[in-house]
Amino acid sequence: MQTRRGFSKRLLAAGTALASGLAGAWLPVPARAGEKDLSTVEKSGGHYRQTWFLSSFLDMNEDLTMAAENGKRLAVIFELEGCPYCRETHLVNFADPEIRGYIRENFEMVQIDMKGSAAVTDFDGETLSESKLRKKWGIRFSPTIIFLGEPPAEGTAAGIKDLEVSRMQGYFRPNYFVSMFRYVREKAYESQAFPAYVKAQLAAGKS
Repeated sequence: MQTRRGFSKRLLAAGTALASGLAGAWLPVPARAGEKDLSTVEKSGGHYRQTWFLSSFLDMNEDLTMAAENGKRLAVIFELEGCPYCRETHLVNFADPEIRGYIRENFEMVQIDMKGSAAVTDFDGETLSESKLRKKWGIRFSPTIIFLGEPPAEGTAAGIKDLEVSRMQGYFRPNYFVSMFRYVREKAYESQAFPAYVKAQLAAGKS
């Protein structure tokens, strides 16, 4: 019988393969050259931020509940100051109006500084710094996006291992980037790993 933990490990392995470039055999399509729109990106020091990201008090349960109430899913993006791949995510992926429009319509996004000191209240109730949350959640690459499932039933305690449904580790080219968001929005993770989902999308001419 497939367990949530076992399935999460397979998802993590697939993400690691993508980040390390080992999945090239099933990524034959080049990134599309869409028109860029940088009107929603801000820069402070070495950090980039989208103006439409959620203005969060960094209470993960509150953000998860808010996303669900708005008919959206929650995604948490971990970034590092000066990271070139974080820069690409903002200036290439989020700059594509089609990609950005899909994400804004279907997701709430919270940004976390991998070395930050701001206080975060985790799903299990623990309050800790952004940098300690990174370690607790096992974040090793920048950027990394953690995708969360539905809020737990009222009165039920849950941690990141219970709520995470997928993670995007490292930089994904634009078409695979938005495919991951579709994968989560469609809850395709309930029946297949991300590489299989992408293959099906390619076969159907959707990526």
